[in-house]
Amino acid sequence: MKTHPFVLYPRETFTDEELIKRSSAFYAAIDTRRSVRHFSDKPVPREVISNLIMTASSAPSGAHKQPWVFCAVSNSELKKRIRLLAEEEEYKSYHSRMSQEWLKDLAPLGTDWHKEFLDIVPWIIVVMKKPYELINGEKRHNYYVNESVGLASGFLLTAIHQAGLASLTHTPSPMNFLAKALGRPENERPFLLIPVGYPAEDCQVPDIRRKALDEVAVFYE
Repeated sequence: MKTHPFVLYPRETFTDEELIKRSSAFYAAIDTRRSVRHFSDKPVPREVISNLIMTASSAPSGAHKQPWVFCAVSNSELKKRIRLLAEEEEYKSYHSRMSQEWLKDLAPLGTDWHKEFLDIVPWIIVVMKKPYELINGEKRHNYYVNESVGLASGFLLTAIHQAGLASLTHTPSPMNFLAKALGRPENERPFLLIPVGYPAEDCQVPDIRRKALDEVAVFYE
């Protein structure tokens, strides 16, 4: 059996005081991240998007299969097509697919089936998951695909915020239209649609709170 060569992993370490300082500073920074639906059309360099994607692609994955592809769209005609197709699915969801409980939970957030931001935002990143690889026509299975692509998506959202940009996790359901619109192969399936850009100058977000530590963590010491 072939094995990867192993190399030393040099990692800088810190005092407890510095660990607390660094972790607190990062939490304070990332806690300002919000999902945005009002974007500016201000351009974002392609190199920035490339860096964000490579950061996302540094996430761990099952058996190191890296079962993801990030489709970065800036073409205005393609963005328009994606918007129209997304709105078609979202309209059906809001008017027949979603339960009344779901609609009631969404109501305070002010969301609806209109997705005009998909036209405005400079970039759309469509995260694709790959349940299997196609190598010379043969299927090679990937492992923990949803978990792996979910981790990569989390890395991507964090990187977007750290860069000074805004994003939204958009999941029109079903999302198969994205694979067709982008001309992707049969082994790629849409996982997330993420608009990326600057927030509009008059951008507003819901005044909501995140759960406190004692609501999301249990310590066993």
